[in-house]
Parts: sequence; C-alpha cells; structure tokens
Amino acid sequence: MAGLAESGSNPDIDLLYDINGLAKDAPHWFDRVMEFVGEYGLPVAMVLLVLGCWWSVRRKGGEDAPASVAALVWAPLAASVALLVNVPIRGFVERPRPFMTHQGLDVLISGKTDYSFVSDHATITMAMGVGLFVAHRRFGLAGIGLALLEGFCRIYMGVHYPTDVIGGFALGTAVALLLSPLAMALLTPLARAVDRSPRAGVLIRARGGAGSGRDSLLPGREAAAGAEERDLAA
Repeated sequence: MAGLAESGSNPDIDLLYDINGLAKDAPHWFDRVMEFVGEYGLPVAMVLLVLGCWWSVRRKGGEDAPASVAALVWAPLAASVALLVNVPIRGFVERPRPFMTHQGLDVLISGKTDYSFVSDHATITMAMGVGLFVAHRRFGLAGIGLALLEGFCRIYMGVHYPTDVIGGFALGTAVALLLSPLAMALLTPLARAVDRSPRAGVLIRARGGAGSGRDSLLPGREAAAGAEERDLAA
C-alpha cells in the first residue's frame, strides 16, 4: 500500500496542493503561527478545554457529577488508545509523507520522516473532541471544532494528505464512541468512590457548592436539622 495516492490526478493530491498552496501565498509570520498552532497549540488548547469542562462540571456538582467526570477522564484515555491503535495501521499501510513523493510542497516543519497514514494529531484531537462531546455537548462541539482546525493545519503544513487527516478523524471517533460504554462502566464506579472520599472528593465536585448535594448544608445547619428531626420524632 506504499503507493497509495501516488497519482497526480488523484483528488487527494489536488486538495493537498490547493491547501498547502495557501502557505506559499501567506506572509512568513503567518506560516510560523500555523506551524506552532498545528504542531503544539491546538493539542494544548484541547487539553485546556477538557480541564475547563472538568472545572465547570465540578463547580456545578449534582448527582450526575461522577458520571460526567468519568466521561471527561475517558476523553484523554480515548486519545491514548487511538494512538496505540494507529501504530500497527501505520506499519501496515506504510504511506510516505507527501513531500517525500511529490514536488513543490511548502513544508513548514522538518524532521517528519515517519509514515503518514493516519495522522496522529488528527487522531488524538478528534478522539478527545468526541470524548468531550460525550461528557458535555457545548464543550464537545468546541473540541470537535479544534480537531477540524488541527486537520486543516496538518495539510496546510505539507506533512499530511487530506485522507491521512480523514482517516485520523475516523479512527479517533470510532475509538471514542465504540469503547465509551465499556470505559464508562469502569470509570464511573471509580469516580463515585473518589466522590465519597473526604479529601479526593473535591476532584469530582466542589464541596459546599450550590450543586454539591449532601455537602450543601453548613455544619451548624446540619446540627439544627438533626435537632428538628429529633423533636418531630419525639
């Protein structure tokens, strides 16, 4: 399969040249920004988005907080699993980087000598985006948007074919969705156990917050409530 997309008449290659051609016409500083964003910025932004969602879920609290946090934990785990699944796929397809077989590409980052299909960056970001969508729709849509932008950047930088990116999107989505039921079955009881911990429970929901359930009463009010219950029983 090393000859995948070798033909110059292939729409995959045409789209590669069209998108990468934007880099030739862009200012040098813009290319440097795209290089940083595509290689480091968007993956870091995805991690910050997951942390922001966790903070929001934690502050909101409520009885569904452990399940929500468990779903958030699955997002980076899904990305890790998808990355591992991609290892044998890359070795089987053995697709060279586009700049190694096609001339005239404006490659914005050097040192990419491994195989091209499928894109690790597209796989990781989409797995996290879809995993985040399972936990929280609004944050998840933002995460999927970041993943789509990441895929565009990889083509713009000249280091991946469009089908590398699409394959990464498909792999990340499949892992995040298909393994989600099993992951939730394992992670939700763990999150509930952490929630019951006097100290570690703050990782699940803020104690004393509006939605913290059993922790919403202050100690004095708890004592007063207990006294009222005893009076009623008498």
